[in-house]
Amino acid sequence: RACCGMGGLGKNSLSMYPAPREEVAYVTCTYRETCIDQPDFLATVDLNPRSPYYGQVIHRLPMPNLKDELHSSGWSAGCTCFDNVNTQRTKLILPSFISSRIYVVDVGSQCRAPRLCKTIEPVEVFWKCNKGYLNVPRSLPNGDILIANVGDPSGNSKGGFIVLDGQSFELKGNWENECEAPPSGYDFWYQPRHNVLISSAGMALKRAGWGFNPDDLKKGVYGRRLNVWNLSCRTLTQCFDLGEDSLPLSVKFLHNPDAAEGYVSCALSGIIYRFYKCERDNWAVEEVIRIPAKEVAGWIMPKMPGLFDLVISLDDKYLYLSNWLHGDIRQYELSRNCKPRLVGQVFVGGSILRGGPVAVCRDEELKCQPEPLVVKCKRVYGGPSRLQLSLDGKRLYVTNSFYSTWDKQFYPNLVKEGSVMLQIDVDTEKGGLTVNKNFLVDFGKEPCGPCLAHDIHFPSGDSTSNIVA
Repeated sequence: RACCGMGGLGKNSLSMYPAPREEVAYVTCTYRETCIDQPDFLATVDLNPRSPYYGQVIHRLPMPNLKDELHSSGWSAGCTCFDNVNTQRTKLILPSFISSRIYVVDVGSQCRAPRLCKTIEPVEVFWKCNKGYLNVPRSLPNGDILIANVGDPSGNSKGGFIVLDGQSFELKGNWENECEAPPSGYDFWYQPRHNVLISSAGMALKRAGWGFNPDDLKKGVYGRRLNVWNLSCRTLTQCFDLGEDSLPLSVKFLHNPDAAEGYVSCALSGIIYRFYKCERDNWAVEEVIRIPAKEVAGWIMPKMPGLFDLVISLDDKYLYLSNWLHGDIRQYELSRNCKPRLVGQVFVGGSILRGGPVAVCRDEELKCQPEPLVVKCKRVYGGPSRLQLSLDGKRLYVTNSFYSTWDKQFYPNLVKEGSVMLQIDVDTEKGGLTVNKNFLVDFGKEPCGPCLAHDIHFPSGDSTSNIVA
């Protein structure tokens, strides 16, 4: 079995370079499912503690269309070489999860006041690629931009990727051969030194897009595969079946470019798998974390599973999970025995809070239901969804919108009151998480009404977009 838990990046570590503190964040915000007829927008948030506007939205860039569902985002340049660590991030790519429209935003000219510089309409994506429901974008080593798709134009499950030219941002077509397209897709990450790309599954949005229905379980609506690709040949080389309705979503490699391993979170099974390279360029998977479902009353099912995003610190020391349904954020130490060790946990909302409509009947982990969270006199609704970690690993930022339709179903007060963005202070020496009670971005006070905030990126670089070659 391959060695794991590198304990940092060694001599090739990005931590040997000074990590600038993040001063602004770009956050994708949507009005879809809020009954407010306004376009989605990109929010610029001030993160400088010395600024009079600290923790506030200082700029809003509205999109020219309605109901796009801005979801994930990514840089036009994120693949970093060690002889050029100061990568210039001047363009932010915003694929629309529902409309399949793609926006290119210029943040280089004025980082505190981005502007829209290009739009690719859905019809071009549909006709040229036969793809739709676009999700995660990442820049490739050659400078082009790869965007994962969740389905076809009709909302059926269909995995794969589309490619944008890294200079002109013209749509070039599909990345993989048509015969190589997996049955579903969602997220991906790659490692150039190992010539590999690994992608996760997704869901059939013509069914799951209307909301979560337990009757859809065991009907193939939710994906179950982890896909291994040859990066240079663009071919599918291995597939791992992670179990019925496992729904593998977030994929992250270790940042050490020599370490051939990473992790994938499975939303409905509550399992985190480690994937790693073994002999003859083959890959393997193993279960390393299992978060038990909670037996509940007053919920849509008798058992409430976890639903996760994950991020790994740049020094590969810690892995962080956000559990959107249960409401907690967890910090795991990545050690050499390949078994992540829980060293920090904090609740920032969720469905099992004391006094809420859901009663926990049996819980293998907690003795009592957590208390609601209030920060700066604001009651936090919803659960922790998208995570972003500072370059030095000391500040973990979190938003609480997962997907607007599911937000409305599971957290109606979140849609009514609007999202928040929180800061979790991290103990990087011994492990530990603490909610920073001096920081809260209240997206419930937007000029056009409460909105739902999701993805977070820093122009100085961040832990979910820096890929080291």
